[in-house]
Amino acid sequence: MSACGVCAIIPDRPALTIRTLTAAALLVLLLAPQSVVHPSFQMSFAATLALVAAYDRGVPRMKAGTDSSLGSRAALWGVNEITSLIIASLVAGLATTPYAAYHFHRMAPYGVIANLLAMPVVSAWVMPMGLLGLVAIPFGFDAEFWRQMGYGIEWMDMVALWVASLPGAVGHVTTFGTGPLLLATAGLLVIGLFKTPLRWSGIAIAALGIAWAASAPRPDVLLAADGRTFAVRGADGLLAFHHSGGDTFAIKEWLAADADARDYHDRNLGQGIACDAAGCIGKLADGALVAYDLKPDAFEEDCRRAALIMTTRDPPPDCRAQVIGRTLWRERGALALRRTGSGFAIDAARPPNFDRPWAPQRLRAADTANATTAQSAAPRAMPRDATPRQDDIEADQ
Repeated sequence: MSACGVCAIIPDRPALTIRTLTAAALLVLLLAPQSVVHPSFQMSFAATLALVAAYDRGVPRMKAGTDSSLGSRAALWGVNEITSLIIASLVAGLATTPYAAYHFHRMAPYGVIANLLAMPVVSAWVMPMGLLGLVAIPFGFDAEFWRQMGYGIEWMDMVALWVASLPGAVGHVTTFGTGPLLLATAGLLVIGLFKTPLRWSGIAIAALGIAWAASAPRPDVLLAADGRTFAVRGADGLLAFHHSGGDTFAIKEWLAADADARDYHDRNLGQGIACDAAGCIGKLADGALVAYDLKPDAFEEDCRRAALIMTTRDPPPDCRAQVIGRTLWRERGALALRRTGSGFAIDAARPPNFDRPWAPQRLRAADTANATTAQSAAPRAMPRDATPRQDDIEADQ
């Protein structure tokens, strides 16, 4: 975006326009098309589009009236700067909220306060000191400018810590699918790109996406890709966790996706799951039991009592419970299960039709065995004889 802006300034053309933003987006997608799914691309271009559209479509600018005294102009300049900063913070914050909620499951409701306290120092002190430090490097007296710049950065850190300590400074958001995000993106594009009053229909589109995201169902059972960590949602609506390894990454991500503010190091996260040498048992909100079996001895009782069994072993064929075995979670990756009547609906990290060049579909064990059998049964081609003929050897002599 900066390069496109500089290229526009050189021929004396407007630098921050929808055309410049479009050219920058097309250039990025041409060189790195995979970046369209990254939060950095989505949030940066969403914020820039919102700012360009806001300042191009009628943000009020205060102008000096008949009074042109120095004091009046200084006061008006201050009002304009504060107003512009508030509008920029609100517009950029609203534009990037859907993407922050989707990727990081968080929102920053006090972003305007932080920007009002930090940005004037950045503009009036940090950046000028940095530029002066660069100019002073050849002469060897740049240390003082870096020190002064550091004072401004310390102020930014103090503001960030103070705002983060305010009540409700971090808004947790439950996970939702790509459908609400696409609706919110469509609403942003309609508001930012349309020039007629029809652009305000984008607010309704974005509101529909927000309502869809808020009504997204939460999973009742979670199982990690390695099968060592699982979670069960109890009657209190919170997830109870159990993991047999030292890696707590899955627990940290599941807490964030569930809008749960508990720390992933909390020892009380396992309350609601009882374990012994044969396995573990958890209870869902409707009273159904979820079993995690480690030994074959546990199948006899769990197949009669539990509604769901997760295991790394082969269950008996007459088991009445729904079984999540090692083959399934190895093929599909991490699993999220929702209670649907007498069974469970499964959402997998790798669905059956998931096949991408960067993440090819894994063959089932039966398919692998069939492919191996077919390969061994296929007639082998005779190896090519590369020994030179005697006539060719004598010709070289």
